[in-house]
Amino acid sequence: MKTNLKALADGSGTCETTGPVLGTKPVLALLMRLLWAAALALPAFRAQAGVVFTSLYSFTGAIDGASPRAGLVQGSDGNFYGTTYEGGTNGGYGTVFKISANGVLTSLHSFAGATDGANPWWAALAQGSDGDFYGTTYAGGAYTNWLGQGAGTVFKISADGALTSLHSFGAKLYQGQSVDGTNPQAGLVQGSDGNFYGTTEFGGNFCGSVFKISANGALASLFWFSGGGSGGYPVAGLVQGSDGNFYGETSGGGSDVFGTVFEFSANGNAVTNPLSWRFSYGDDGASPEGGLVQGSDGSFYGTTFYSAVGPEGPYGYGTVFQIGTTGALTSLHSFSGANDGAYPQAGLVQGRDGCFYGTTAGGGTSNSGTAFKISRDGVLTSLHSFAGSDGADPQAGLVQGSDGSFYGTTSSGGTGKSGTVFRLTLVPEPPSLTITPCGANVVLTWPTNALGFNLQSTTNLVSPAVWTTNSPGPVVVNGQNTVTNPMSGTQQFYRLSQ
Repeated sequence: MKTNLKALADGSGTCETTGPVLGTKPVLALLMRLLWAAALALPAFRAQAGVVFTSLYSFTGAIDGASPRAGLVQGSDGNFYGTTYEGGTNGGYGTVFKISANGVLTSLHSFAGATDGANPWWAALAQGSDGDFYGTTYAGGAYTNWLGQGAGTVFKISADGALTSLHSFGAKLYQGQSVDGTNPQAGLVQGSDGNFYGTTEFGGNFCGSVFKISANGALASLFWFSGGGSGGYPVAGLVQGSDGNFYGETSGGGSDVFGTVFEFSANGNAVTNPLSWRFSYGDDGASPEGGLVQGSDGSFYGTTFYSAVGPEGPYGYGTVFQIGTTGALTSLHSFSGANDGAYPQAGLVQGRDGCFYGTTAGGGTSNSGTAFKISRDGVLTSLHSFAGSDGADPQAGLVQGSDGSFYGTTSSGGTGKSGTVFRLTLVPEPPSLTITPCGANVVLTWPTNALGFNLQSTTNLVSPAVWTTNSPGPVVVNGQNTVTNPMSGTQQFYRLSQ
C-alpha cells in the first residue's frame, strides 16, 4: 500500500508509508521523520465497507424446534435466548432455546400445550432484573378462548430451563370475551416499576387488551380495545418511553381500520397527546405489526406491513416511518418488493452508529426476505438478501450483540428447512490517519466514527515490533479524534489498531 504525501515545507526529509503489520489488525503504519514537516493526503472515511453473513444454526424441526418467529435477546451471560413456534419433544408446540455467539444451541424447554402454553409467536423473551427470562405463548394454557382454543400464557424460565407458568389467559369471561384478553402474539417489556407489560390480540372488548403482570404472576388488565378510534388487534409489544409512558401499535382499527399508534400511562389511563396516529393506508402505510423503538433523538420509529397501492394491486410492500413527539408522522421509506425487500413484520433496533436495522419477510434477490439498515433521514441500505439455503422469511427483528454484530432468526429455510439463527457483521473500511506538523508538535487525527480504534506507535518495525498505545487518549477537535505529540528527533511509526 502506497500513500501520496504532500510536503508542507522545503527540505530534503522524506516521509514513507509501510504496509500492514501482520498479527494485530493494523489499519495504517506511518514512518515519519519528525524533524521534517509533512502531511498525509488520504481518502475520505466511509463507515461501512462490507457485510459478513454467518449462518449459526439451522433447525431440524425435531427436538431443537422449528420456525423461530421471534427475535433474540442477549442474556447477561453473553448467550442469546429465543423461542420456536413449532417443534420440540411434545408434539410440535414449540421450544425455548439458548445459543452461543459461535452457534452452539441448547434446548431449554419443549412446550406441552397444557398449562405451560403452546406456540410462542412473535414473543421475544425479556430478561428481567432478577435474571430470569419472561415471555408469552399464543396458545395453550389452562383456559380457552371463544373458539374453544387455548388462550395463551405468560411464563418465566431460568437460564438453565426451569419454567414457571405465571398466568393462563381466558379465566374470566365478559359477554363471551376474556376479561384479561386472549392470545398474546408479542412479548413483554419490563417497566421501570418492575412489572411486565404486554398486549393480547383478542379478548377484552373483543379487539385485544393491554395488561401488566408482576414477576409472581399477579395480572391486571389495563385497557380493552374497541376496534374503533382506539384501534384493535395489537400484535406488537410495547416500549416504555423516556417520559415513563408506554407506546404501542394496533394492527387494525382506528378511523380508517388500518391500525394506530397509541400511548398509555402505567396505571392504564389513556393519554390524550399528539403522538396518537391512525394509519390511513396512504403514504403512511397500513397494519403496523412490529412495534416501536424510541430513537436517541426522542422520536419513535417503526414499520408497517402494507403500504399504498403497489405493483401487486391493492397491497403495497410496507414502509418505515418516524413519528415525532408532536405527532407528525414521516414516511422514511416505501419498500418496492425488489432488492430493498417487502413486508417488514418486525420492528427496528437502533445500532450504536445511530442507524436503524431491521428485516423484511419478503423481497430481495430471491424473494426470501432481506436485512437492511436505514438512516434517520431515510437512506436505506440492503445488507443481505436471503436465498433459502441460508434462511428465508425473517419475521423477527435484529438485536445488536455486545460484539457489535447483529443477530436474528428466519422462520423457514436453512439446511433443515425449519428456520435459522444468523449473524450479520458490518466490516468498516479502515479509517484514515492524518499527520500534520504544528510547531514543535505533530498532530494526529482520525474520524470519531471509527469506533474501537486506538492510536499506537513504535520506533521500529523489526519483528517482533513493540507497539505502545498512545497516552493520553484523543480529544475531539472539530469533529475529529485528535492527539498532539511533541516532536522527538527519532523516527516514529504510527498506526490505528482495533
